[in-house]
Amino acid sequence: FVSSQQLTPGKFSPDLLRALSGVMSVRRFPKGAKLFQRGSKVTGLYVVESGEVHVLLPTKQSQQHLLAVVGAGAILGLSENVSGESYRITAEASVETTAAYIPREEFLEFLLAHGEFCMEVSLLLSEDLHRLYHRYTSVSTRAGRRIQAPVLDFPSRTT
Repeated sequence: FVSSQQLTPGKFSPDLLRALSGVMSVRRFPKGAKLFQRGSKVTGLYVVESGEVHVLLPTKQSQQHLLAVVGAGAILGLSENVSGESYRITAEASVETTAAYIPREEFLEFLLAHGEFCMEVSLLLSEDLHRLYHRYTSVSTRAGRRIQAPVLDFPSRTT
């Protein structure tokens, strides 16, 4: 079990990073280089060690919308690595950046062999979801739109 005192929001604990060190490789990215591109097949996840990465979402006008700027400790591609879906965003080095790369298959095998870290990964995924929800509600409220909960229409059961 991982206590909340050991965790920094959005970052792997020092224990997990140490345990993953055997499957990590260090990669260096010059300014403007892409760690990964939206829509490409997921190959692994990145933990930023130094530098800065722009998290981008393409728009319909072939431009990029800046979602976030992240630095040391940020984990990129975690949800896609767990789900197996293609990358949902583009991650681009905004300055010279160093990141630890963990191949997807090795990460999943690690989690299977070290179940004690699965809760930590689940907590990080949950934090990401909550952060996204709060960002969405804040943007929607500022835009003057009300957010309504979806109405679920279940077929009635006749007995």
